[in-house]
Amino acid sequence: MELRQLRCFVAVAEELHFGRAADRLMLGQPAVSQQVRRLERELKVELFDRSPRYVRLTAAGERFLPAAREVLAAERAASALAAELAAPSAPAFGLGTITGLGERLDRILDAYQRHAPEVRVELHSAPVQERLARLADGRLDAAFVRGEIPAGTDDVRFLPLTADELVVALPARHPLAERSELDLADLAELPLRLTERRNHPALVDLVLTACHRAGFQPVPGPASSTLQDTLAAIGTGTPMWTVVYAANARLTSHPRIAFRPLRDRVLALPLALGVRRTVPYPELLVAACRGRAAHDHES
Repeated sequence: MELRQLRCFVAVAEELHFGRAADRLMLGQPAVSQQVRRLERELKVELFDRSPRYVRLTAAGERFLPAAREVLAAERAASALAAELAAPSAPAFGLGTITGLGERLDRILDAYQRHAPEVRVELHSAPVQERLARLADGRLDAAFVRGEIPAGTDDVRFLPLTADELVVALPARHPLAERSELDLADLAELPLRLTERRNHPALVDLVLTACHRAGFQPVPGPASSTLQDTLAAIGTGTPMWTVVYAANARLTSHPRIAFRPLRDRVLALPLALGVRRTVPYPELLVAACRGRAAHDHES
């Protein structure tokens, strides 16, 4: 079993499409298919249910996916440690991340690489309360926060950024997908598939409150642990809907799913960046987040 086989398997499992997985890995589709087939032969089990219309994980593939992700995560951790050992004097900048940042995260990394090449940015993903705790005690230098903006402290200040718009995801063949934008009330008859509130209370509260204001109680659909699972379910064509950050939607290509904005942009979550007051180059962070060149911000 080789790491490249696991990378190909995980990419196909997450994209549910060999072509998109190949684009993501910057490989040819035949090479990705070959690596997955080799892995299946070594494991002596089919990992995917393939047809001309879809690619799905088999029961064995579902069970194997977490283990494959753990191996790849361990490989990344080992590589990161090796890099750290090779350059122990390089200063590190800990940044707490969230889903749906889109190009903003790339701008931050590019800005630091251009203007502070001596700083190594380390990304950390954690639930919001843990993220805030790490920021407060100095384990993180900065962190993104969505929803209600916390009060600042002597050690941490919160810098408001633009709100993150949410768009609707629904089956591409549903009649509502023919419209260029939707009213929230148009979705009243469709089951709503959302993550459990404990995973993202700000998002769930925002959507449910907006539905109530639009005059309906959403039909509850099955909860999903990941956005990938939710989009895969919607892609089957079963009438249902969910919400996706617009930045994520712009980066997602899924022929069986339609992403549509809501009229008047009624769903948006405030976004802020919490920054420790001792952090270097705070203006660089804010400029990158807001999409402005650092020299424009500084002038």
